[in-house]
Amino acid sequence: MAILIASLAPVFIILFYIYFRDKHEKEPLGLLIKSVLVGMLVVIPIVFVERLLFAIMPPFEKVASAAYHAFLVAGTTEELFKFLALYLLVWKSPNFNEKFDGIVYAVFVSLGFAAVENVLYVLDSGYHTAIVRAITAVPAHALFGVTMGYYLGIARMYSEIRKEYLRKALLIPIVLHGIYDFILMVEVGWLLTLFVPYVIYLYVVGMKKMKVLSDASIFKPPVEEE
Repeated sequence: MAILIASLAPVFIILFYIYFRDKHEKEPLGLLIKSVLVGMLVVIPIVFVERLLFAIMPPFEKVASAAYHAFLVAGTTEELFKFLALYLLVWKSPNFNEKFDGIVYAVFVSLGFAAVENVLYVLDSGYHTAIVRAITAVPAHALFGVTMGYYLGIARMYSEIRKEYLRKALLIPIVLHGIYDFILMVEVGWLLTLFVPYVIYLYVVGMKKMKVLSDASIFKPPVEEE
C-alpha cells in the first residue's frame, strides 16, 4: 500500500494543482474523473502498438535505435492515443468553453496514463524509482499535457487557426516527449548532462503556457487577411 501511495502521490498533487489553477469556471468533476479514467484505459492500446512497433523495428545501430524507441514507439504512440482520447472526450463538450480548459482536460488525460505507468514502474523497481519519477517522468507527462492542451484550447476557441493548432497539439508533444526519452535512452554522457536542464525547460515553458491561457488578454489570435 505504501509503495502504491508513493507512486500515485505526485499524480494527485499535480491534478489538484491544475484544478485550482483554473481561475474562472471550474470543470465538472464527473468529466475530470472520466478524463483520468480514459487516460488510464489508453494504456491498453498503447501497450499493443508499442509491442508491435518494437517487434518490427529494423536492426538499427545504437543512436538510431534510441531515436526509434523515443520518437516513434514511445513519443508518437503515447501522445497520439492521449490526443485521440482527449479529442473524442471533450472537443464537442459544452464544458470546453475556455482556452484554459484544454490544459485542464489534457493534463487529466495525460496523468491518467502516467498513473498507470508509474505504478507499474514503481512496483517493479521500488521507492527509489518512485522518488525519481515523482520529479521527472510524472511532471513531464503533465507538461506534455499542458502543451497539448494549450494548442487544443486555442484551436477550440479560434476557428481561423484551428487546423494549424490542432496539428501543433499533437506534433509538439510528440517532439518534446521524444527528446525527453531520447536523452535517457541513447546513453551518451554529454547528452545525459542535458537531461536536468531539459526538464527545467519543460517546467518553465509549461508554466508560461498556463499563465498565457489563464489570462485571456495575453493571447490574441492572428487577424485574417481579407
